[in-house]
Amino acid sequence: MAEFTPAEKVALARHPGRPGTADYIQALFTDFFEQRGDRLSQEDASILGGIALFHGRPVTVIGHRKGRSLAENTKYNFGMPSPQGYRKAQRLMRQAEKFGRPIITFVDTPGAYPGLEAEAGGQGEAIARSLAVMSQLSVPLITVITGEGGSGGALALAMGNRVLMLEHAVYSVLSPEGFASILWKDPTRSKEACDVMKLTAQDLLELGVVDQILPEPEQGAHTQPEQMFETVDAALQKALGRSGIWSDPAGHRYKKFQSMGNKFLTQKPKEML
Repeated sequence: MAEFTPAEKVALARHPGRPGTADYIQALFTDFFEQRGDRLSQEDASILGGIALFHGRPVTVIGHRKGRSLAENTKYNFGMPSPQGYRKAQRLMRQAEKFGRPIITFVDTPGAYPGLEAEAGGQGEAIARSLAVMSQLSVPLITVITGEGGSGGALALAMGNRVLMLEHAVYSVLSPEGFASILWKDPTRSKEACDVMKLTAQDLLELGVVDQILPEPEQGAHTQPEQMFETVDAALQKALGRSGIWSDPAGHRYKKFQSMGNKFLTQKPKEML
């Protein structure tokens, strides 16, 4: 099995050929019906969502959407949602709860769009509202981190009863470049930042942030996407079959996130640096 440094995993997570939400929907679900708009202002194509069947079971699927070409990246804003995208996700989550459908989310974003218009439109409130909605859902929510999981833009779809993470995906409070810029005032030290940020799947499993690592093909998910689809399919079936997340989904979520990071917090201060 190939060994990759944290910086190399970041590069793999950002690989343009890596399967995205649209690919997983096409491969794993049937009868997908996309739903658009936030019923308030406009459509945000960087969030893809709708209803579908997963092995015959009705589900709601929501995920970040990136492009493969420059034109697609521009259309989907490089996978960085605006407030309208998160409000669309909230609408679909509430709809799923109304009809008793479990929710599956796919996370792959460098972060929420930080532009002036997004901030003026209530970006922070939209993310916070998404967290509030997810925390109270009475249906199970399964999250799969497939590529980049950047900051609140990722967390706004990631408060799952089960959080699954691909082997070479990353998940962190901000990008390594942003981390290096803030901590050392030097974005060129991003590789060094990768080593200290605890952003790999292996680090996050140890900290209790994610529940399961999904193995990738040796050189990354983009090299053998069909194999990756089979792995994710099996993991989702197993996650949805766990009885513990059906009896009290909101309570299960509360306990899960309340206990997160306990091992880290009990370490000595020197070990935390």
